[in-house]
Amino acid sequence: MSPAPDALRVLAVDDEQHIRELVRLGLATQGFSVTEAATGRAALERIEAERPDLVVLDVQLPDLDGFEVARRLRAAAGPHRDIPVIFLTARDALEDRLEGLRIGTDDYVTKPFSIEELAERVRAVLRRSGRTGPASTRLQVADLEIDTDTREVWRAGVAVELTATEFRLLVELAAASPRVLTRQQLLEGVWDYGFTSNASVLETYISYLRAKIDTVEPHLIQTVRGVGYVLRAPRG
Repeated sequence: MSPAPDALRVLAVDDEQHIRELVRLGLATQGFSVTEAATGRAALERIEAERPDLVVLDVQLPDLDGFEVARRLRAAAGPHRDIPVIFLTARDALEDRLEGLRIGTDDYVTKPFSIEELAERVRAVLRRSGRTGPASTRLQVADLEIDTDTREVWRAGVAVELTATEFRLLVELAAASPRVLTRQQLLEGVWDYGFTSNASVLETYISYLRAKIDTVEPHLIQTVRGVGYVLRAPRG
């Protein structure tokens, strides 16, 4: 799924790839355009080149730590110095939070985290900074339509009632379409970071979704053996 042309841009900075993907997929379902960086220096280069609307920044990075990235950003000349920053980190000591506030960062989210909480923090920081979040967002795959704002779903023009967890799972799949998501990506994206239950929970909810979404042809929820699941029309 491609974001809307006017989508607000978020840079996700973390040295762990699965965390970056979790942030990217989670915020993409809310209508944001998300790019990634794995190091502090790469983050500064991307900020210079892309001028994102907000940065989600890990503290523990392999070169420049997040505090130093934020310091350099705030000390820079020009518009970059006012870009909102949300720290996303496992370091939750009081002195770390105070250091973040001294630097002038806008919020502090600790790991493990819920992607729903992060999305709300992003919206709140953007509102405070005078930027506005994405308007009502619709995702569409074939004849399946999802309104992430009103949480309504239609298949072939017919409304489909989903539970909260079923809806989150469907949105994860739709936002990534036509990419395949691994079982671990789905477990972390739908439940939360660090979710350790076995894959039977995911398989159960996939079966629930299929019973509600794939009641007509073509069946859109596909299993990719040994990998995970994908939401797309059958090929060929």
